[in-house]
Amino acid sequence: MRLGLLVNRLKKRIMLTYIKESFEELKNNVTWPSWAEGQNLMVVVAVFTILFSLATWGVDSLFAEIIRLYFKNIVG
Repeated sequence: MRLGLLVNRLKKRIMLTYIKESFEELKNNVTWPSWAEGQNLMVVVAVFTILFSLATWGVDSLFAEIIRLYFKNIVG
């Protein structure tokens, strides 16, 4: 029983150490973009997200139409 408690405390201590080190890494070693650069990157991501969404919708619509025609010819 005591061994289980010690193991749990050790796991918690390891997790807390990991979280503290992660925050230190983000604060001291990561180079963050400027506000303007972040805005430009956000626009690029938004545009590509919209384009990819439209491409996915188009392929999905095309396949739906092909499947509808296939079953229409087989059943009808």
